[in-house]
Amino acid sequence: MLSTRPIPPRERLIAALDVPGADAARSLVRAFGDAVCFYKVGLELATSDGCFALVDELVGSGRRVFLDLKLADIPETVARAVRNLRGSGASFVTVHYGERALEAACREAADPLGILAVTVLTSLDQRDLRDLGYPGAVQLSDLVLARSRRAQELGCAGVVASPLEARRIREAVGEKLAIVTPGIRPLAGAGDDQRRVATPRAAFESGADYVVVGRPLRDASDPRGAALAIQETIAEFFG
Repeated sequence: MLSTRPIPPRERLIAALDVPGADAARSLVRAFGDAVCFYKVGLELATSDGCFALVDELVGSGRRVFLDLKLADIPETVARAVRNLRGSGASFVTVHYGERALEAACREAADPLGILAVTVLTSLDQRDLRDLGYPGAVQLSDLVLARSRRAQELGCAGVVASPLEARRIREAVGEKLAIVTPGIRPLAGAGDDQRRVATPRAAFESGADYVVVGRPLRDASDPRGAALAIQETIAEFFG
């Protein structure tokens, strides 16, 4: 079930810069050194001073950037936000699932910026769906699959989904969508506030294209060594 999309193996690891500001992000990038070449900029960093100057630096140095902004608004506003990001040099930006918003986002996307549809957050589980008003008969994995299929039809570059749903998505859409999997924990059973998690190995075996790793890298005593360990796993599959 391995992905056959033509992605350089070392770009399959996306390190999350989940830190409060640009200076802290630069320090983390220096700590990773050559072990990481693809970075995620999330909401915390995006709302800090100097974030987009940092994005310029990363892209200018040949690194890739994933803007995990989880845009969610009326379609026109989402479209205008995507239009503003076209010159950022980022590879991906996330949009919360909603057909009209995704359609508007895809209409404004331009190379290299691709739209990733957020299917269901990895911090949610079946019980949370009931809290959100879904009938008990709706299964989370079925919802993720339906949204992934629709995202492909709307022209999205890929989806964000937990590694637990990656196999079903890959079986349904083949190589038509990139599958980006957060909720990655190098040790089985580790979870914190993430509920649908897996190891990097399990994610790739299930068909993921990219794994997003945050706290296990950010909080490691040796961030570069922790990243290299994941890169070794990736090389086993794709090297």
